[in-house]
This record gives sequence, structure tokens and C-alpha cells, in this order.
Amino acid sequence: MPEPVSLAPDAEEASETQRVVDDASETLATTPEGPDADPAALAVAGVMGPDGVLELPGAETVKAPVARWFAVQVASSCEKKVKATLEQRAVTLGVDNRILEIEIPQTPGVKIKKDGSRQSIEEKVFPGYVLVRMVLDEDTMMAVRSTPNVINFVGQEERRATGKARGHIKPRPLSRTEVDRIFKRAAEKKPVLKVDLAEGDQILVTAGPFKDFQGEVIEVSGERSKLKALLSIFGRETPVELEFSQISKQS
Repeated sequence: MPEPVSLAPDAEEASETQRVVDDASETLATTPEGPDADPAALAVAGVMGPDGVLELPGAETVKAPVARWFAVQVASSCEKKVKATLEQRAVTLGVDNRILEIEIPQTPGVKIKKDGSRQSIEEKVFPGYVLVRMVLDEDTMMAVRSTPNVINFVGQEERRATGKARGHIKPRPLSRTEVDRIFKRAAEKKPVLKVDLAEGDQILVTAGPFKDFQGEVIEVSGERSKLKALLSIFGRETPVELEFSQISKQS
């Protein structure tokens, strides 16, 4: 009678598989995750394939959690408040190991006050939004969404199965290209010059071809850091466009 065939794995083979799993787990524990992780190092270690999927010989394929950047819409002028509150809540709720960074892309600027003095400011590149690098799961989503002054993630609206009510927003991670573009824009954007002026204010031109002329503001263009003023040139009121940096406000 032929001997029965055993379906149990060979003890030595099972031991080898367990060793591979243990080694892979140790590698993952000491390897940085998220966008800063080195895929080549993971591939060499034999734990991640070229598509970013965790591969363990003799074990089921598992996807390792990866931190991604997400855009979050917040109430007007509440960006800094949301950043500070969410950082604290992440620690309190025990998700600070998955909510890793909270950024408000900004560029430096200068504000000219009514008395002519200058104040250094930070101008937001995308007012009304903060960027969060996080591992997306139920706990981290709830931590973000329940933070005061947070409106919602930027993403795709998912309709409810029944009824006409709006569905919830499915967060959409930013692509590497989008993230690079946002931070590059913040780094390269020219310093913003803002001035505390309004139509009817009296100004003195301090630089340029009309230096020492006085006039009245008739239009302010904050986006262009310019204004139009009526200057008395040869006895006639003449509209002239000036840079914010070329004028000071008269008391």
C-alpha cells in the first residue's frame, strides 16, 4: 500500500518562512514610512515590490500604511488656529504617529501701516486651506474632521445610496507633483507688499520719477501691489500708477 501523502509543510520550510516574516517585520519597524521612505531599500530588503506592495515570501501580500499629503479646507482666517489645535488633538487622541505634519504654505511679506512704518508678515499662498501629511484611517479622519473650524477634506463627494442629501467627502491624497508645486510656489513667490490705504487717502511719493509729489489715492490694487493717485503735475490733476514701495501715507 502506498504511503499517505502529508499536506503539512515541512518543519524546516515553515521555520524558514517564519524567519523571513520576522526579518521583514524588523526591517519595516526600522525603515521610514511615507513619502520619505526609500522604495529601493525596501525592495533590496525583499519586503516591497516595485508597485509599493509589501511582499513576504510564503506569506499573504500585505499593503504597508503610507503617509500622504491631504488638503483640508478650514474657516476663513483660522489656518493657524486649526494647525495648533490639530497638533494638540493628535497627541491627545493617540494618533500623532499617523498625523505627522501640518503645514500652512506661506511666503514672506511687508505691510506698510498708516503711519508709514513697515511690519513683516507671512502671506498665505492658499488662504482657507492647511496641508496635512497623515496615514488615512478612520481614527485620523475623525481627528481632523472633528477639529473646530475644519470644514472638510478636499476630495470627491460620494452620493448616498438613497435620498437627495449630499454624501460625505472621500479625501483625495495630493500627488507628488501637486505637493512639489505647492511648496515650490511658496518658496519662489516674491515677497508680498501690502499697504493700509484706501481711496481718498493723501500720499507722498518717496521714490521714482514723481518723488516728492503729493496726491490723493483714487484706486488700490492689492493683488498687484500698486495704486493709482491724482498728482498735481504742472497745475493739473494727473492720474499716475505707483508701486506701494514708492509712497508713504500722509497723516
